[in-house]
Amino acid sequence: MCGIVGYIGKKQDIRIGVEALRRLEYRGYDSAGVAWYDSGKGEISCIKKVGKIDNLEKVISESNLNLIGSPLILHTRWATHGGVTEANAHPHWDCNKNFFLVHNGIIENYKELKDKLISEGHKFNSETDTEVLVHLIEKYFQGNLEEAIRKTLREVKGAYGICVISKKDPQKLVAAKLGSPLILGVGQNEFLLASDPSAIVTRTRQVINLDDNEIAVLKPDNFFILREKPLETIEWTPE
Repeated sequence: MCGIVGYIGKKQDIRIGVEALRRLEYRGYDSAGVAWYDSGKGEISCIKKVGKIDNLEKVISESNLNLIGSPLILHTRWATHGGVTEANAHPHWDCNKNFFLVHNGIIENYKELKDKLISEGHKFNSETDTEVLVHLIEKYFQGNLEEAIRKTLREVKGAYGICVISKKDPQKLVAAKLGSPLILGVGQNEFLLASDPSAIVTRTRQVINLDDNEIAVLKPDNFFILREKPLETIEWTPE
């Protein structure tokens, strides 16, 4: 099972996220990755590595990238769709690298979604089911990240826990879940998201267990939770 971590807060150091990700190692994984917003560049930086988190951390420490950034998302992958490669590791991004996403779960209708997106001109970099999500967000984005995510998830069949960041809205981290665990940790001047509480408890013990069909919108100093309710059909006809 994959592990996901998200962080946004005043302490803008991606090593906070790496430390949290290490606490998910027991779940088993074949690759790991991190993406974070680099305010100096106005871009999202991303590093992915096959193998242990040690491999990822080594590349991070040897890179000349700015390691001060927030928000950030991280992932440990256990391959379900596609081989064990850096291209298939998370985070995934859209055609223009405006949106980055990590995902725990399985998108059952990814093939039909992918075929449709390709016909519309989207270019894919991986064999994963996850990548369709970030391309759908790109498709539906019209200035509001959570609304694009809401529209995306209406098209999806399957289970998901996702965390999304965007250079279009860099002071925001958005998460959503259906059928996969996702926990929000509320700390002092910081918020964490994880698929397991063990990734959170060293920084805060104040948590919210997100329910299915909820979307959490996190900013550096506050958060709110939206609930997506399914449409229902009235079957009866008035006399």
